[in-house]
Amino acid sequence: MAGEPSNLRRLWSALGPGLITGAADDDPSGIATYSQAGAQFGYALTWTMLLTLPFMAAIQIISACIGWDTRAGLARNIAQQMPAAVLYFIVALLLAANTLNIAADLAAMGAGLRLVIGGPALVYALAFGFACLAAEIIVPYHRYVGYLKFLTLVLFVYVAAAFSIQVPWVHVLRATLLPQVSLDRNMLLTIVAVFGTTISPYLFFWQASQEAEESRLSYRRRRKAATPLSPTAFRHIARDTWTGMIVSNLVAFFIIVTTAATLHAHGLTKITTAAQAAEALRPIAGFFTFALFSAGIIGTGLLAVPVLAGSAAYAVAETFHLRGSLELPANRAIGFYAIVSAATLAGAGLTLTKMDPIAMLFWAAVINGVVAVPIMAVMMILISRKGPSVALPAWLKSLGWLSTALMALAVALMVWSAL
Repeated sequence: MAGEPSNLRRLWSALGPGLITGAADDDPSGIATYSQAGAQFGYALTWTMLLTLPFMAAIQIISACIGWDTRAGLARNIAQQMPAAVLYFIVALLLAANTLNIAADLAAMGAGLRLVIGGPALVYALAFGFACLAAEIIVPYHRYVGYLKFLTLVLFVYVAAAFSIQVPWVHVLRATLLPQVSLDRNMLLTIVAVFGTTISPYLFFWQASQEAEESRLSYRRRRKAATPLSPTAFRHIARDTWTGMIVSNLVAFFIIVTTAATLHAHGLTKITTAAQAAEALRPIAGFFTFALFSAGIIGTGLLAVPVLAGSAAYAVAETFHLRGSLELPANRAIGFYAIVSAATLAGAGLTLTKMDPIAMLFWAAVINGVVAVPIMAVMMILISRKGPSVALPAWLKSLGWLSTALMALAVALMVWSAL
């Protein structure tokens, strides 16, 4: 029928916070970490993408359901059921991790642009910080979310790159399905970094808050009733989240494969500059290698930095009972947008340090992996307690606890190897 939207358009419209969360997961920190994993260990860590997929999907679905059902973010739910000290500790960890991650992403975006046009990377990084901040303050959420979904498409360049080169797919399949893990300190550190950039704390808070926004704007507004999480709503959240997580891990898998087949295969096992990381795309980009790499870094950075700052703002605003929403204009949520500004500008300020952008990206991922453990544990305790908790399937709760245990084990092994 004329004028009837296509199935593809309906699917695209149905996807929201889950897809955006998955795309934000492959931020510059993720690209750098997956690239380092492929360059340093070849195909040996492709199994991490298969292993983490169900766990990251479970923890994100749990976060989303909490937000949808309660129409509030994680911080407010934690405040209702946990001692204040626990809330402050969790929010402080989130703020510290997010600020460092923002700094790393902005520095990488500046370095990426310098590859193409030359000039001062620091100035570019600061400019990107102000651009992200302006977009989040000026553009309402319901319009901004549409732009974010389109930015996810830039990630598929890494999938195309993998199919433009010679890859021993049998070897890749064996490494993915039959993992071999050593207790080597560098491998354990990289595994924690991969886990940390894949299952990141800021994504928990972001998706819970965005599902709360979606709940208020659509479902609840139409029905004008505060009904609990329905099977239909749960299926929608699960479908959206699984789509986002599959896209995220698929792209990450191909980043590892591409860098393993190009950099590792030619003896480059330690990435120290953006230019070295960009070389993985030379087989498909040729003369335009740096431009394509920069587009990926900048595009995902523009997606991730507002998510990082926004998730911190939602958490702090709920902690201190400030009015806050990305749907509100700045003059009606001054405190909320002040937090967004502070997080973004603090991250931009950290780019003034002498730390190499690639190293900063990697260590941001490691810190996210460490910080994720207590936050995930609190989340799981939250949904297990009586009170304003969400009725979730037993299999989902089990996966959530297993996800927490997996992250804790990886961090414990890293600490053990360091000692």
